[in-house]
Amino acid sequence: MTDFLTGFHTRTGMFDDWLDQRATMRAWEDFLTFRDVDRSQTSGVRREILESWSRSLASGIDATAVLAPLDETEERLEAARQKNGELRAAAQVPFAKIGPLLADANALLILTDADGTVLDQIGDDRTHEAARGIHLVRGGNWDEAAIGTNGIGTAIRSGRPTVVHASEHFCQGIKTWTCAAAPVRDPVDQRIIGAVDLSGPPTIFRPHNVAMIAAVAREIESALAERQDMRRIRLLEAFLDSGSAHGKTDAVVILDRIGRVMYHRHPSGLAEVQELRDLALGRQLIALSGSMSDHDIVRAMPPHLQPSGVSRLVLDGEFSGAALILPPRRGAVAQLVRPHSAPVRIPPRAGAEGDELLMIGQEPKFLAAVELARRAAAAGAPVLIQGETGVGKELFARLVHAGAGHKGRSPFVTVNCGAISADLFGSELFGHAAGAFTGATRDGKAGKFEQADGGVLCLDEIGEMPLELQPYLLRVLEQRAVYRIGCSRRRQIEVQLVAMTNRDLGQEVETGRFRRDLFYRIGTVTIEVPPLRERACDIAVLADHFNQRVAQRLGRDPLVVSDGAMDRLLAYRWPGNVRELRNLFERLHLIASGTVVTEGDLPAAFHQQQPGPAPDPITPLAAEEPASLTDLEEQAIRRALVAAEGNLTRVATVLGISRPTLYRKLKAYGIRRTYE
Repeated sequence: MTDFLTGFHTRTGMFDDWLDQRATMRAWEDFLTFRDVDRSQTSGVRREILESWSRSLASGIDATAVLAPLDETEERLEAARQKNGELRAAAQVPFAKIGPLLADANALLILTDADGTVLDQIGDDRTHEAARGIHLVRGGNWDEAAIGTNGIGTAIRSGRPTVVHASEHFCQGIKTWTCAAAPVRDPVDQRIIGAVDLSGPPTIFRPHNVAMIAAVAREIESALAERQDMRRIRLLEAFLDSGSAHGKTDAVVILDRIGRVMYHRHPSGLAEVQELRDLALGRQLIALSGSMSDHDIVRAMPPHLQPSGVSRLVLDGEFSGAALILPPRRGAVAQLVRPHSAPVRIPPRAGAEGDELLMIGQEPKFLAAVELARRAAAAGAPVLIQGETGVGKELFARLVHAGAGHKGRSPFVTVNCGAISADLFGSELFGHAAGAFTGATRDGKAGKFEQADGGVLCLDEIGEMPLELQPYLLRVLEQRAVYRIGCSRRRQIEVQLVAMTNRDLGQEVETGRFRRDLFYRIGTVTIEVPPLRERACDIAVLADHFNQRVAQRLGRDPLVVSDGAMDRLLAYRWPGNVRELRNLFERLHLIASGTVVTEGDLPAAFHQQQPGPAPDPITPLAAEEPASLTDLEEQAIRRALVAAEGNLTRVATVLGISRPTLYRKLKAYGIRRTYE
């Protein structure tokens, strides 16, 4: 083993730039010395690695550690392997396919559970022997909170494909390894259930290793989806064989062994409100287990979904789920036709006629956020709006502006902090005097704070503000005055600040990328805008709104959304949130083959996560074994292009590579860039 590890240090490859490795090592040492990213000389280190180093430090990881924790209890390891039996079974085919390619490749292919515990591994024997020295074997715990920055733990923690190369590891004892890992997600609810990893000496490092390992993860997910589909069919058969009594007006819901909705059926027009809120496919309705009695299951159900019958479903002698019979409740039909709560209307800004906006929704979290925005507007307090991209943070900013203190007549000035260079940031916000710097205007210029005097200044993407300028913003907020660059004159201002971000600013503070005092100052009132996937009861009414609006603009009749298509909309996780829903209806009005929107009219993404009878549309790798890792990479790129409908940005994200690298690969393999 000693000779092998020595080889880790001495061998160099065409992709292993040791000068960069030395620079990374120096950055790591500097980071450990100062224990602060901003005070350390880490400019050459990738951001995802710096974030992981910060998490490792916060978790108390010993940077001098030489190996991962190892649970040598055979019973616990066997229990973990049995618990993840479906994951291991789904990995058998891709592992058997790739295994022969790794025999003399100095590499290991590793499967772990969601906690980073190694379940299975195959590959080169010499590398396996070396892996024993750092506990990269069955039972080894490679969670980021146990051994710091590494491919497995960091991929699970970040939720995306990750490469950690040599000196980028946090612990000294594993810096002689390189690894590329990708998380594996449950096809029903998209939670991370494990990871697949390619590890070995630095000589195996290729920037595109992560593309190959992401392809393996996708194939495992595809196999899991097929197994889930088969299990769903068997649960349906078990329910039919049980002969459970139910009437024509009863709804039928089938849960899997942990209580997720795998199937629901109800007569047309009945129980729709219940379905929108609680019966979305893939949603965990209750925490179900085999030890629960029928009475326990009934008690665990929400009050408005009390079943009249429960059938425990057994497959192969094991408890595998339950079927629930939900009778129609008195007045349920009346509830359906009851109009939704009136939308919140935001009046036009001064000088912007026809700019009225609507905020539509009745989900409690959404309504609570609206009410908080109204109270903040009346108080004139600084507001921090946090939420994912596309949730409608801009609408909440406009709602604040339209509040009691402004009535929409005062200025509403927006600044995108992510679209301004650091050099120009100060002059944009605070203004500048004549001749203050090269390129300054002849008569000077008022900054955004002065332009917003008496109204609202909206700082979008506040998390992108350069750290060195944050103290100046803090001073303006505290003194309620600005000084233009190059001018000593104090200008008093009265501005209500609304900051928006799709980042977790609290986490940014902990990692040192955002000032704590500024965070507390702008976050006097913090509004969390819920993502669309947490607003299931709003999806149908929002879809109808966008459908009507696009139809009116185009001068045509609204589309009719079929039941099957609506099921897909309700089950989809909406990574682009409300903006994605709006853009979907823009697309449907342009490409729909008729007046009725069917499942086939929806983009491929709506079929990938749909737990209906159709399996995951990501085509499995070809049945025949690829001749080499290069062939496997080409297959991965082609499959990702089909799944993403030619969207190169999405392909690069899925494969974990940059767009320039993807362009080079497309050219090298002669792959067309677009797919019909």
